[in-house]
Amino acid sequence: MKVQPLAFRMRPRSIEEVAGQQHLVGEGKIIARMVKAKQLSSMILYGPPGIGKTSIASAIAGSTKYAFRTLNAVTNNKKDMEIVAAEAKMSGKVILLLDEVHRLDKGKQDFLLPYLENGMIILIGATTSNPYHAINPAIRSRCQIFELFPLTEDDMELTLQRALSDEDRGLGKYDIDLEENAFHHFAAASNGDARSALNALELAVLSTEPDEKGIIRITTAIAEECLQKKSLAHDKDGDAHYDVLSGFQKSIRGSDANAALHYLGRLIEAGDLPSISRRLLVIAYEDIGLANPQAGPRTIAAIQTAEKIGFPEARIPLANAVIELCLSPKSNSAISAIDEALSDIRAGRSGDVPLHLKDAHYKGAAALGRGIDYKFPHDYESGWVKQQYLPDKLKNKQYYKPKRTGKFEQALATIYEKIIKS
Repeated sequence: MKVQPLAFRMRPRSIEEVAGQQHLVGEGKIIARMVKAKQLSSMILYGPPGIGKTSIASAIAGSTKYAFRTLNAVTNNKKDMEIVAAEAKMSGKVILLLDEVHRLDKGKQDFLLPYLENGMIILIGATTSNPYHAINPAIRSRCQIFELFPLTEDDMELTLQRALSDEDRGLGKYDIDLEENAFHHFAAASNGDARSALNALELAVLSTEPDEKGIIRITTAIAEECLQKKSLAHDKDGDAHYDVLSGFQKSIRGSDANAALHYLGRLIEAGDLPSISRRLLVIAYEDIGLANPQAGPRTIAAIQTAEKIGFPEARIPLANAVIELCLSPKSNSAISAIDEALSDIRAGRSGDVPLHLKDAHYKGAAALGRGIDYKFPHDYESGWVKQQYLPDKLKNKQYYKPKRTGKFEQALATIYEKIIKS
């Protein structure tokens, strides 16, 4: 009999067993409420691989006791969907996990729509693509859309600990001595991908010979080999990885190319391309910002190249991006501006949109005076015209405070100050 991988065996059987995604499955949250009330609706779950899309679908099925079927929008044909539909007609309801739902063709979509309408099939579509761009509106409009996020290291450790202790589905029947640093490595180096971590852990256990006492001893070196990623040394709280990322960003912000390349090298040795990519993109827009607006698109291009060619060659475009970001002029004026605006909004400092800016394209707007006194900037030679745009409570507020560390923002500052002073 074929033995399923550990990640498959450890899928949660109820909502309570789901690790992570507590913004959806935690007590009182939307999916937990749907399950508790037995009022399920079709949904699309999107996010990176291995973070729980299939787990949540199987947990929903386990919590509701409905029949649960899994299909793939690419590899399964319309006939497979007809079988699921026939089962739904007999049992009254089937939960269908449809992987790669963004690849659903028109024929399969047209077949599914009536069953989604009458509720006989509860569709749980799983995708790594943004559904607002990748999924046909006809499907999207019939589904709730929920974004999932990479699992935290705590979530990963909980998942691994369950697998190690579960004697029925997991590895609890083995006598395992797992080094603390190896345990942290499985949790941290998988970048929030539980499937990858669990399968690497299982490979480590099954491929390691027990010692004379029958104990399977998993060292950090074995963990590195099974994950094919080097381990960054962890302290007792497992924070070293985040310290390196912090040092990486602060070195770029401080324009120290040599330190930034050192930390980049440590992250490359750990094989952590997702963390490198995310941090570089944040830096390009948070720390360089309007001082060098082209740094953002060039960083994206470098990351896309790195992802296509993989390591070891990926180090080359990444190094290019890091050196440019280090030596670029810096400006945090954009993030400071939006954070100050958000701070006002969250503190209740907002107010009504001025009457002349309100939408005049609906019945009764003219009678309320909405839009009547609006001055259309394109009618003026300067391309802009002085009028109040902010609510009365904030009409003199200035969130954007330009810096002059780069030619682009210097030009913006000149225009901005001219408008402000007019």
